[in-house]
Amino acid sequence: MIAAQVAAVGFVLGFSPFYRGVLERLRARLFFRVGPPVIQPYRDLRKWFAKELVRSERTTWVSAIAPVVYFSAPLIVAMLIPVLTRGPLPLAFMADMLGGGFVLGAGGFFLLLHALESGSPYAGLGASRVRLVGVFTEPLVTLLVFAAASVGRSTVPFVVNATLASSRWALSAAHVLILIAWFLFWIAETGRIPVDNPTSTAELSLIDPARVFEAAGPDLALYEWGGWMKFMVVGLIGVNVLGTPWGLARALGVLPLLSAMVASALKLLVVGCFLVCFEASFAKLRLLRIPEFVTASSLFALLAVVAAVLS
Repeated sequence: MIAAQVAAVGFVLGFSPFYRGVLERLRARLFFRVGPPVIQPYRDLRKWFAKELVRSERTTWVSAIAPVVYFSAPLIVAMLIPVLTRGPLPLAFMADMLGGGFVLGAGGFFLLLHALESGSPYAGLGASRVRLVGVFTEPLVTLLVFAAASVGRSTVPFVVNATLASSRWALSAAHVLILIAWFLFWIAETGRIPVDNPTSTAELSLIDPARVFEAAGPDLALYEWGGWMKFMVVGLIGVNVLGTPWGLARALGVLPLLSAMVASALKLLVVGCFLVCFEASFAKLRLLRIPEFVTASSLFALLAVVAAVLS
């Protein structure tokens, strides 16, 4: 079982850069550009890790541990959710869905502290904008967890995904509304269009990427890799916990785990392709319109709670 836990963490660690590369390549194709190769994120990581570590002399211990905390948070969450197996693994009961949210929030909090400590006006501007979005996404997370708990009578991911996949709840009104609310939350939390443009280089329009504006070398590699893993982990929560456990291993073994890796990768790629097509259909929202987008997501989550209670 420990080997299965290591395989789940290793899958998130190794597949997240490739997942990022595939989506960026597909996005470029939709705009009739060639785009970077799908292995470009791996090349970027190698380049960043090879560079010299540069930090300001005025920074404190916060900037030293912030990259490690932000990088580790998605890996800890990967131990709590069904990444490859239907049954819970040894560390799955360390925290429930709310606890996993707090872990990801801790990583974002340390990244926020790094942005403020860097002294860069662009990093500070991005940090304040991220907190503006967070004011509205945090109630959305609470509603999503409450909706899932209303269905599964539990906040443990392995219980929730089994309940939502049952004949009573599969593709019910509550289930569909939960998936819609999660998809919109995925966009807002990970800084995708129309909330943010992850490929933008205009300083005044940056939101999420602005927080690492002053990072360089290995620090930048940990921040970027951690962001890719966070994007993948939130996606796994959608496809494996709130979606369907289809393809997850029922038994522990090399072949079942490899099959589960393929199944999880396929589900992520399908949802990711839908996300890229969704992004290509919209323009980036103005800053003051973002709360309206997240509020609409919260309404879907609230309707999911009502549908779950009435059912």
